[in-house]
Amino acid sequence: MTKEDEKSARDPQAPKGRPTPKRSEAEANRKTRVTVPKDRKEAAKQARERMRAEREKQRTALLEGDERALPPRDKGPVRRYVRDFIDSRWAAAEFFLPYAVVVLVLSITKIGYLQLLSTLLFMVFFVVVILDFVRIGFQLRKSLAQRFPDQDTRGAVMYGLMRTLQMRRLRLPKPVVKRGERP
Repeated sequence: MTKEDEKSARDPQAPKGRPTPKRSEAEANRKTRVTVPKDRKEAAKQARERMRAEREKQRTALLEGDERALPPRDKGPVRRYVRDFIDSRWAAAEFFLPYAVVVLVLSITKIGYLQLLSTLLFMVFFVVVILDFVRIGFQLRKSLAQRFPDQDTRGAVMYGLMRTLQMRRLRLPKPVVKRGERP
């Protein structure tokens, strides 16, 4: 092992292919990159600006499906598989919100039998959604156990079930697979 190899093994961040900058140059680079705020208001403003930029970066990543910039809850091969698994099938739960609006409109009418009918229909649909959740949960849990036997899949089933509650058009990250495709 040469001295250069030994030195790079000790310092993994040592840049290759260019000379080490002089101390004065390194200090000047550090000072120009980081602008220290003059007061508390300026520091808060810079922090808000950084957070806004980070949120915008995550939002565009969610819209485009860029895996590198996704928030931690959406990262990884397990979460990607869960998203594809859910997006490839129909679920009753994704129609829950539009159905709830229709039931709400029916329930505020002055006609008694329509109010009763809307309540009954809502309860029936609620039971259907719960049964669909149970079915999808068992299928997803089984599929995850086969596909990722060595990885931690805690929370993945709940992540998928929460995704089924959203209408397909409004899901973030956007669905990549079409309905009926194998994930």
